[in-house]
Amino acid sequence: MCGRFSLATPAEQVAEHFGLTEVPALSPRYNIAPSQPVAVVRRPDPGAVPILEFRRWGLVPSWAKDPGIGSRMINARVETAAEKPAFRAAFRRRRCLVPADGFFEWKPHPKRRRPHHVRLATGEPLGLAGLFESWESPEGESVGSCTLLTTAANPVLSALHDRMPIIVDPEHYRSWLDPELREPDAILSLTRSSIAERLVFHPVSFRVNNPRNDDSVCIEPTEQAELRVEDF
Repeated sequence: MCGRFSLATPAEQVAEHFGLTEVPALSPRYNIAPSQPVAVVRRPDPGAVPILEFRRWGLVPSWAKDPGIGSRMINARVETAAEKPAFRAAFRRRRCLVPADGFFEWKPHPKRRRPHHVRLATGEPLGLAGLFESWESPEGESVGSCTLLTTAANPVLSALHDRMPIIVDPEHYRSWLDPELREPDAILSLTRSSIAERLVFHPVSFRVNNPRNDDSVCIEPTEQAELRVEDF
C-alpha cells in the first residue's frame, strides 16, 4: 500500500523530467494524503504532448453512485487491475503518471509502526504509475480522480512493507501514457521497474502520521535515539 508521498521538486525540474511544454504551478508538498488533490501527468490524445493537471487521490469509477467510494480506492493492485470492475477500463485506456520525489512506508514495530521516507539517492523525480477516471453525478457534479498502482515490494523495500507503488522507468513514460496501448500483457511489461532497485530510505518523524503536518520536517531523517519513549 502507498498512503502518503511527497513532491517538493521545483516545477521547472518536474516539467523537464516529464516532457511538459508548460511549467506547472506547484507548491512544495511534503505529506500528500488520500482525498487531497494530486498532480498527475497524462496524454489527452495519442499524439498529444503530456499535460499536468490535478485530480483527487482516490479513484471514483464512472459508474459509482457515490463519490465517497474513492476513499477506498487510493491503491490498485497491479496483479488484478486488468480484471477488477473499478479499475479495468482505466487500466487499458486511462493511465497516468503521478510525479513524486519520495513516498512513505511504515515499518512494523512492537509498540508503534515507524514511518520511513523512500526516495532516490540522487533526489530526482519519480513517475508513480497511476490510473485516472472522471465521474459526474445526475446533478452535474464532476470529480476527476486517480489511484496509484502497487506491486509486491522488491528486496530493497521488503524490510519496510510487503507492497510498494509501481515506479515507471523514464524510458517507458511515453508508452505508459499512450491511450492506444490496451493489451494487458504489454501494459504489465512496463511495470517492471529497474529504477526501483536504486531506492533508499530513512526513518522520519511521527509528524507525518498527521496529514495536517506538511513541511520539510516530515521528510528529514530522524535518528532512533531522538525519539521519546512515549512515541512508542
